[in-house]
Amino acid sequence: MTRQEFLARSGVVTETLEVWLEQRWLIPDETANFSDREVARARLILDLKGDLGVNDEGIDVILHLLDQLHGVRRILAQLRDDVGRDA
Repeated sequence: MTRQEFLARSGVVTETLEVWLEQRWLIPDETANFSDREVARARLILDLKGDLGVNDEGIDVILHLLDQLHGVRRILAQLRDDVGRDA
């Protein structure tokens, strides 16, 4: 989705998006388009900052841990598929 579509769907304003891109909290694809994943991530950041009062350093840690968790899930899914093929 385009930047404008992302802004409309995520509820993020342009200035905030620019900061989050600089902080690498959101990373559009190589054509500068955003995915549903980025919309969900932006909404999570909004919730963490707003409802839960998490500061920027805390957001960095949380996002890093979530990225690690998703990476482990991908690895486990691949292992499961590999074991299933060999059985």
